[in-house]
Amino acid sequence: MNRFLILILVTLFPVLLFGQNDFGSLLDELDKTVDNHQLYSNKKEDKINELKELLKLTSSNLEQYEIGQKLYEEYKLYQSDSALAYARKNLRIATVLKDITKINSAKLNLASIMGTLGMYKEATDVLHKIDIKSSTNLYNYFYRVNTTTYDSMSDYAASLQEQKKYDLLTKQYRDSTMQSYPSQSNLKFIDQASELLENQKYDKTLHLLLDYYPNIAKDNPEQAVVAYLISQSYNGKKDHQQEKKWLTISAISDLQLTKKEYISLRSLAFIMYEDGDIDRAYKYMKRSLEDALFCNARLRTYEISKMMPIINEAYQKQNETNRFQLVLFLVSASLLSLILLVILFMLFKQMKKLNKAKQDIDLANIKLSELNKELSVFNEKLNETNFTLTEANLLKEIYIGRYMDQCSDYIGKLEGYRRKLNVMVTTGKMNDLVTAVKSKQFIENELKEFYTNFDQTFLQLFPNFIEEFAALLVDEDTIQLKEGELLNTELRIFALIRLGIKDSAKISVFLRYSVSTIYNYRSQLKNKAVGPRDEFEAKVMQIGTNVKS
Repeated sequence: MNRFLILILVTLFPVLLFGQNDFGSLLDELDKTVDNHQLYSNKKEDKINELKELLKLTSSNLEQYEIGQKLYEEYKLYQSDSALAYARKNLRIATVLKDITKINSAKLNLASIMGTLGMYKEATDVLHKIDIKSSTNLYNYFYRVNTTTYDSMSDYAASLQEQKKYDLLTKQYRDSTMQSYPSQSNLKFIDQASELLENQKYDKTLHLLLDYYPNIAKDNPEQAVVAYLISQSYNGKKDHQQEKKWLTISAISDLQLTKKEYISLRSLAFIMYEDGDIDRAYKYMKRSLEDALFCNARLRTYEISKMMPIINEAYQKQNETNRFQLVLFLVSASLLSLILLVILFMLFKQMKKLNKAKQDIDLANIKLSELNKELSVFNEKLNETNFTLTEANLLKEIYIGRYMDQCSDYIGKLEGYRRKLNVMVTTGKMNDLVTAVKSKQFIENELKEFYTNFDQTFLQLFPNFIEEFAALLVDEDTIQLKEGELLNTELRIFALIRLGIKDSAKISVFLRYSVSTIYNYRSQLKNKAVGPRDEFEAKVMQIGTNVKS
């Protein structure tokens, strides 16, 4: 069972992730469309201006009527006052033409745009004066305008009694509308879906519209309507994410087709407000209000005006929070900058001290190098007289022993100096500098060079020390030097013993090992000695002399 659940989660996770990314890209496209609204408006104005130029160039009433009809269609969802003006102008032209169908069509246009402007009494007065029986081809349009008008009147009825009255008229005209559609009409298809939605048959509505939507051209105004109906179906099913997605699609279509009278963007703005996306909510609602005012869509303006103060207040609060955070950030940045300046000043001072310390160390190294050179010269002279002057040999051993003590003390002083620098830097809270000063690399390098100098010096004094020392052991292969080594730890211990430094404590200080480690090395090699172990160190002292026991 657990494996089955895991398999389902693994299968659905990419789908859910893709769905989120898909909605994010839709929101990005909507944001871009909102930002570029003027570009779409300019294209709309260009198209309208072309029609107006054509209208100026014609004197024929019939052509003026047809161009006026096109201008009405362009203005209908763009600028209601202009649409109203062209509807009235076309009614006058149709009256001059004495064409009853054109007269009735112009009256229906007039009533339709009056309904958009909230002029319900005027719209119903016009509708009541239409003799629709004389224009059978306009039945469907007549019923649709009545349905839309009474449906809007129901939404804004002053009393429940009036609302019921308008609801009944809306239902009657909608039924007549459905009966008057041609069998293959797209509008009939959309009205069927609207009726299913009104009756809360959400799955049937979605089945109908989701199959139909891909067949709608992008420049077809029906695309926004169908997308909005799909969003409302998902709203009924409590699918919040899909509702937002289809509202976004509908809003994109509305804005790109330069509709100023719409509902999708306003609805999406309120959902964004509920989701906590205050910036988008304010941006979308502001765009909706500006478009509604431009179009003079009074009902939309009224609907928006009820929500705009709520979103605007939330937006202002968010801006106040953002401003406070910005001020806090600037203050913090200023304090950090001040602290950084103090740290840089302290770092500069510490660097000066460190440079001085490095100069002292370099000077000490020069002196040590000179001392090493002097020691090499002295050792050469000492080797020349080694076989003839026993007394000189004894002095040589004492001198080297003292020199080794001096070098060991010097390294100890350098270690103490490093610790002193470490305390100074740590007090200054200079972490990077502390890390550098704490490093023992310098001491290790000095020790390595020191031991190398020691090895070289010792082997110059006792060139056969390794061979003679190995001869004192049962197994001559016990002493194995690594590549590049002159002496190893065991050999250095007994080299110091040969120089007269027999105290394990002094040897441990010199070689930087514990006393117990030195003791263990001495014991191990004594156990491997040829002959009595107690005589091993005495034989070591005879290496390099002519005295053999």
